[in-house]
Amino acid sequence: MPRVSTLPAEHWREDLRDVAAADSATLVEQGIVRVLANSPDFAKAVLTFGGGLYGSTVLSRRLIELVRIRVAFHNQCRSCMAIRYQSALDDGLTEGAVCSLERPEEADDLSAAEKAALVYADISSTNHFAIDDGTFAALRVHFNEQEIVELGTFIAFFIGFGRLAASWHLVDDLPEAYRRDDGLTIKPWREAAIGVRG
Repeated sequence: MPRVSTLPAEHWREDLRDVAAADSATLVEQGIVRVLANSPDFAKAVLTFGGGLYGSTVLSRRLIELVRIRVAFHNQCRSCMAIRYQSALDDGLTEGAVCSLERPEEADDLSAAEKAALVYADISSTNHFAIDDGTFAALRVHFNEQEIVELGTFIAFFIGFGRLAASWHLVDDLPEAYRRDDGLTIKPWREAAIGVRG
């Protein structure tokens, strides 16, 4: 059961419904928007910010999705782990690539750039104090300054909102594999995705 009440879309303020309908690539994962809708102006601001990130980036959707899912694992954000975005699937993301996130450093189907981005996401998610000049030197082998800025911003977005969603315990509408509360770590590479969003 969610720790903060949710609002079904039919109870959202009309302008929020309009923003959410126009936004096919950010927090439209059912759970978090249904909670954010309790504060419609905040919800619109979050959706607008997230949509702006996705709409302005030069990074590939596949890369962004791999990073998003890896951060979701560290956050244990179950709704985030369970969703796949259509734009990423259209850009070549497969469940095989998602399974590679279990051991990305050993994966044959991840590029060197994707592996570098995932290392940055891992360190940012687990011990941001360990980020140093070497972290950025490794990124610069594959990414220019604009791409590093965008990657870091996406990682921060995913960490912050993923942890928020996890703390709100938004699991009621998820399959049993994502709802279980047995104390074990949920892994997106072992559970099937529940849906595809815009």
